[in-house]
Amino acid sequence: MLIPSIDLKGGKVVQLVQGDNVAIESSDVFRWVRRFQSFPIVQIIDLDAAMGSGDNNDLVRRVSAKLACRVGGGIRSVDRAREVIDAGAKKIVLSTALFKDNRPDLGFAAKVSEAIGRERVVAALDTRGGRLVTHGWRKALTITPVEAMKALEPYCDEFLYTDVDHEGLMQGIDVAAVEVIRAATTRHLSAAGGITTQAEVDALAAMGIDAVVGMAIYTGVLDPDAGKKG
Repeated sequence: MLIPSIDLKGGKVVQLVQGDNVAIESSDVFRWVRRFQSFPIVQIIDLDAAMGSGDNNDLVRRVSAKLACRVGGGIRSVDRAREVIDAGAKKIVLSTALFKDNRPDLGFAAKVSEAIGRERVVAALDTRGGRLVTHGWRKALTITPVEAMKALEPYCDEFLYTDVDHEGLMQGIDVAAVEVIRAATTRHLSAAGGITTQAEVDALAAMGIDAVVGMAIYTGVLDPDAGKKG
C-alpha cells in the first residue's frame, strides 16, 4: 500500500532533502488534503514540532478532521498523544520521545501504549548511516534500528523505517537495509526514504511493507493513484 506523506513546516506543505534543505514548498495545504482523501491512510508529520522550532498544531487538527491519517512530530507526552488521537488521528508516530540516554525509554512507551492502545502506536526508526537519529534527524544515537525494535515491539503495532540517507533524493530506497528490518520484526512495517517508482511500491508490497512517499508525488514523478488502476 502507498501512504502519501504531508510534511508541515511553517504552515506549509514541504519536502526536505535528507531532512535539511527545502526542495518543495506549497502554501495550499488543503489542495493536497483533497488530493489524498481517497487513501486509506495518510501520514502527517509536523516538522516544526519534531525539530523543536514551533508547531503546526491547529493545522494538524484541521487536517486530521478531513483525512484518515496518522500523525507524528513532537509527540513527547502521553497528554499530547491523547490530544492527537482525540483530534481525529487514527494513529500516532513516535520517534524522539521513545528514546532516553541512548536507549529505548520503555517506561514512556508503556504509558503511551496503555493510554491510547498499542494498535494506535507507530514507532519510528529514523536511520542515518545505520544508526538511529532523533530530534528531527539532528541527534544520532549509538543503537541500531534492530536493537530498538526488539525492545519496543511489545508497545507498538507498527514500525516506520525511514532511510534518511536517501530521503528526498528520488534515487530509490536501500532495499537491502529494508529487508534486514523486515526480517527483524513480526510487526507491520512501513518504509520511507527515496521511494520513487510504482515498481518500488509494488516490490515493498510484495514483502508486506507499506511505502510512505512524498517527494516523488509532489514532483509528479509518481502518480499515487497508479496502483489503484487496472
